[in-house]
Amino acid sequence: VQLVESGGGLVQPGGSLRLACVASGFPFYKYEMSWFRQTPRVVREWVALITPGGDTTKYVDSVKGRFTISRDNAKNMVYLEMNSLEPEDTAVYYCNAGTTLAGAYNWGPGAQVNVSS
Repeated sequence: VQLVESGGGLVQPGGSLRLACVASGFPFYKYEMSWFRQTPRVVREWVALITPGGDTTKYVDSVKGRFTISRDNAKNMVYLEMNSLEPEDTAVYYCNAGTTLAGAYNWGPGAQVNVSS
């Protein structure tokens, strides 16, 4: 199994970024997929979930209305569109199957997001 995140970077408060994650080695289309984030102060936090068919999404309260999770099962990819970014969103972002903070599969390298003026 391999999970590889991309799309991170430095952005000013109020800006936007789109993260992508490509998955391989497991039946992607059968699994709920989530985005998580980790900072030096927070071990790991679940951020967003999308069901296998993409019909249902859920978010942590702090990102509701600002972040959008989506997926493309034909490409084995999951995305996180992040708008109205805040300094508190600064973190390394990871994707994984399910919602367990331990990770259903080995974690990928993550995508560093820095929100700063």
